[in-house]
Amino acid sequence: MKLFNKLLLCGLGVAALTLTSCNDWLDVNTDPDNPSDQIVSYDQRLAHLEFYSNSAHQFADWRTNFITGDWTRYYNGGTYWHMSYWNPQIGAVTTPYQWFFVGAYANIVDMYNKAMAADDKKFAGIARVMKAYGFMLMTDLYGEMPYTEAGGIEALPHYDTGRTIFMGCINDIEEAITLLEEGRSQTGSEYANLATVDFWNQGNVDKWIKLAYFLKARWLLKLTKKGAGNYKDGKYDANEILACLDKAMQSNADNTIIYHTDDNGATHDVLGWDEPVDYSPLYSVCGMNAGYMVTKMLYDNLTNFGGYGVEDPRADHIIPWAYSEKGDNTPSEIKWIGNWRRSLGVDMASGINQAGGPLRAAYTTTAVEKGGDGNKKTFLHWYINDNNPDRWGDTVYVECTSESKGYAGKKDLLYRRGGADVEGSKESGTFYTRVSSPTYVGTYAECCLIRAEVLFNQGQKAAAFEAYKKGIQASIEQMNDKLKVWVAEDPSLADCPSFTPIEESAIDNFLNNGIGNAGNITLGHILTQKRIALNFSVEIWNDMRRYDFDPALFFGWQIPAYHAFVAAATKGIPEGKQYRRWRQCSHEYNYNAANLQAIGAQVPGAVMTKDGKENRWNEDDEVWTIPVWWDSDQE
Repeated sequence: MKLFNKLLLCGLGVAALTLTSCNDWLDVNTDPDNPSDQIVSYDQRLAHLEFYSNSAHQFADWRTNFITGDWTRYYNGGTYWHMSYWNPQIGAVTTPYQWFFVGAYANIVDMYNKAMAADDKKFAGIARVMKAYGFMLMTDLYGEMPYTEAGGIEALPHYDTGRTIFMGCINDIEEAITLLEEGRSQTGSEYANLATVDFWNQGNVDKWIKLAYFLKARWLLKLTKKGAGNYKDGKYDANEILACLDKAMQSNADNTIIYHTDDNGATHDVLGWDEPVDYSPLYSVCGMNAGYMVTKMLYDNLTNFGGYGVEDPRADHIIPWAYSEKGDNTPSEIKWIGNWRRSLGVDMASGINQAGGPLRAAYTTTAVEKGGDGNKKTFLHWYINDNNPDRWGDTVYVECTSESKGYAGKKDLLYRRGGADVEGSKESGTFYTRVSSPTYVGTYAECCLIRAEVLFNQGQKAAAFEAYKKGIQASIEQMNDKLKVWVAEDPSLADCPSFTPIEESAIDNFLNNGIGNAGNITLGHILTQKRIALNFSVEIWNDMRRYDFDPALFFGWQIPAYHAFVAAATKGIPEGKQYRRWRQCSHEYNYNAANLQAIGAQVPGAVMTKDGKENRWNEDDEVWTIPVWWDSDQE
């Protein structure tokens, strides 16, 4: 990641090129102090587009997670709290679009063209991987999008259907594989040095090829509703998926992982956040913010998966902890290790939101009293700053906030709710959203769990269970690798259960007694374990859409109870319908409205007229419920 700081945006003007795309002007702008697309070399673009592509994905991963139900926020806690009870939010749909098109795609086209002109097939292949990676995200989120004309000379590009984008991405990834395989032998000095600019795979072309095959398998899996057949015809092709997995990651050593750091380097993004480029995007949206809480669904799946009574070794590291003093009335179900107390999960199926909860816990170093006559209660340290005694028990929910040494100049990675020097108010945060949490772009664990699903659906239960078990083990082991790094960097963190590395005995016990067996494995086992392995990923929402949010397949899932009590929520997603897509972002319906409106005629379910009048289909209240192409039976 030091490499990232040095090489990201060697020419910071590149990001603005899509905003000033007059070709004649660019032809004469060759001032090295004011870089243009003509003088920035193709290799200099890679770190830039890797950063913005990952950020687009991570912001989408974060936001879609609230649709899928593993995390929520305190009562009335803004955009993502609303999304967690299925109240669609227009304010959530823009950032991934911006970061892909302006931050990444502005460089992908030129990187590909220049690399091809130089016959540098490694860089050209990576450009095709990144193009497909971004556009598949766009069609996952929005359905239709400019694709064929995107990045070209058209100021107002026409929209393509979801099918065109999906199949185009498959073609792009196949071209990428061909280029990368041909480029593997290009090692002469006439070719750019990939290792010096690639912070995803450190210049390892074999890893890029494995990533490309992995992405192809992941994407072809989404065609489960299309009927069996050849994937080139847009059909579900189990044999091709398995063939791709055979050429993808074969162990954790093959994973594509972004190793974020806490250095607060001098290079910051240029799209308005002005944050250091080396830290985790999930820290930006979660770790440094207040009040995000684990739900009962995720809590139950981690602590008693499938009712087997064996706790997942990942539970202590995903569920947040708070430093506390155990009181006489502490709920017995709370797990304690020393003075550390683990969070309970917010039950979104209950009436907690209707009752104004949960509320965020506060911290004080002195005893205080809250409540009216007859309802007095003494609060020591952690308390709820509210006069309603029904909310005082919300202290059992520990938020995900964490800290940083390099970025914020704090003592360690633990957040202190009572202030920087108040040691009794420490909170651990959660594994995936710390400043230096890794981003798992593509993993052996996911490969195994995809394989398990395909084999199970073919009736091969024994082979499916073997792949399922390997996937869970790989997920735990890759988590443990990072825990060991954190503790090595700061040995004091080992005292917090959230950071303590996992014992091999706990892994063995869970794999042998906590995940079922070949005789009782179900598709629900596989899909629920996959969401735990991915935790924050758009793929969780993709899986839920593929299988129509079936609670038998996603253990503990149901539409949050509060949804039925909020008019805006039921207006956007009426009873009996599901959260199927995002409404297109405002930039498109403000500046490319005619083309956006025109594509609606090819979108089944789009409301083109209402009450006898023309209706802008993308702004219809229920646009969120229209399936994207791969989520439908549309040809």
